[in-house]
Amino acid sequence: MTDLKTIGVIGAGQMGNGIAHVSALAGYNVVLSDISEDALANGMQAIERNMARQVSRGQFEPDAMTAAIARIKPTTVLKDHEAADLVIEAATERREVKEQIFKSLCEIVPASTFLATNTSSISITRLASVTDRPERFIGLHFMNPVPLMKLVEVIRGLATDQQTYDMAIGFAERLEKTTTNAEDYPAFIVNRILVPMINEAVYALYEGVGTVESIDTAMRLGANHPMGPLTLADFIGLDTCLSIMQVLHDGLADTKYRPCPLLVKYVEAGWVGKKVGKGFYDYSGDVPVPTR
Repeated sequence: MTDLKTIGVIGAGQMGNGIAHVSALAGYNVVLSDISEDALANGMQAIERNMARQVSRGQFEPDAMTAAIARIKPTTVLKDHEAADLVIEAATERREVKEQIFKSLCEIVPASTFLATNTSSISITRLASVTDRPERFIGLHFMNPVPLMKLVEVIRGLATDQQTYDMAIGFAERLEKTTTNAEDYPAFIVNRILVPMINEAVYALYEGVGTVESIDTAMRLGANHPMGPLTLADFIGLDTCLSIMQVLHDGLADTKYRPCPLLVKYVEAGWVGKKVGKGFYDYSGDVPVPTR
């Protein structure tokens, strides 16, 4: 079993700060990096806020929270990952951005460092190919929100070796996550099924089959989903949903994965969901109000 001590996390957004959160609670030293000081500050505030909520629910003691926060080092300097045993990239869902991060990272970290990506749809094999260690590269797709969701999809690239896979499984187990193996095909398992469903809900709205509220209510009460698909889309981020649909459409060349024009229009408008205060719902008031 590979003995990991320090975990690097690149990207302090919703996914990155969540991965840092659970890693620190599991006893790892964590280096959390981002190119933006504001993003880092917001990420650390989110970690403290989410841990405090868990403490209030009796999930662990305040001392454990204090110790976990102390194990996280926020930084805007990529070189601070040089001592990490495993670095997990959790940047924006754009292939060219991720590739550039890994190219830069390979110039910094030793050959023994494992590399992982939290991509929700992009080929692990393709991302691994830009590194100097494709055999030590793997996909670790955490679910959102990371502290609450128990699943991690583990995706091997074509070159990923057994030691790297075993490391990934051991790491996820220490985080008290359940793993599922997915093959390296566009969007893996969860998003291959989930995001086309969201896209179909947007088509239903686009074609006038139902309103925002009626579509969400129908799926909550008719299919027993915990939240409606349009609410879920806002929570995931409409830009992320669109990126995943584009990966599916490009990678599988099937018209059933064509992104809905209305989804494209919302992203063009910058109405990408809860993180900006507006998506299929407007979150500026006390109660979310449909925007269409």
